Amino acid sequence: MFDVRTGEDEVMVRFRLAPADARYAGNLVAGSKAMEIFADLETELSLREGGDEGLCASYEAVTFSAPLRVGDFVEGIARVIERGRSSRKVEARIFKVVSVDDRGILIPQDEPILAATAVATIVVGRGKAAQAS
Repeated sequence: MFDVRTGEDEVMVRFRLAPADARYAGNLVAGSKAMEIFADLETELSLREGGDEGLCASYEAVTFSAPLRVGDFVEGIARVIERGRSSRKVEARIFKVVSVDDRGILIPQDEPILAATAVATIVVGRGKAAQAS
């Protein structure tokens, strides 16, 4: 199971989806917003792991399991699951921690709802130690 606590090799973002994120009727948010969240998480991991923004080389899997709406509070969490010399395999999750309906009214939920997952390979910089020398 994916642990929602962040550590040295994990990062997290949390925010509310804005009206500008709406793309479809009912204030639904496009899957591209989830991809943007994944990219932000990967960038932070690249900065921590290699000292620069790095880049995403590929996605092995992306799954959308629950719709996102304007007004939802989401939490994105990513962690490094494998390390190569200049690459990292990253596992990421997006959870709805507070959900609203198409009118912006709170939808009660007992726990965070998994909205999207991804596994990506990122390429990182030479590393902090190499840059210092």
